[in-house]
Amino acid sequence: MAEATLRLSRLWSGVLIGGQGEAWNITLDGRVVGTLADRETLEVTVAPGRHTLRLGQGRHLSPQRSFEVSGDSLVSYACHGPRIWPKYVAALLRSDLWITLLRD
Repeated sequence: MAEATLRLSRLWSGVLIGGQGEAWNITLDGRVVGTLADRETLEVTVAPGRHTLRLGQGRHLSPQRSFEVSGDSLVSYACHGPRIWPKYVAALLRSDLWITLLRD
């Protein structure tokens, strides 16, 4: 069966306090498969089926997202750090709110 593609686009981080220069680990199904730098787009080959995705480094994490992909298809996510101060404050209290991860 043909492999699928996961595309991740990291947009401008927003808040200029902590974490904007660090590369984020791409964790797919519990295994780190690469890193994503600020303003970078990266594609990762994945097998067809159900997968879990999380981005982060240290205390700066995204929520875990699940997705299903079939052969020869493309799944895209855009991500960024906290852009407004209420989100930044919330992320200080709960680390999995630091990175917003949205499916395109």
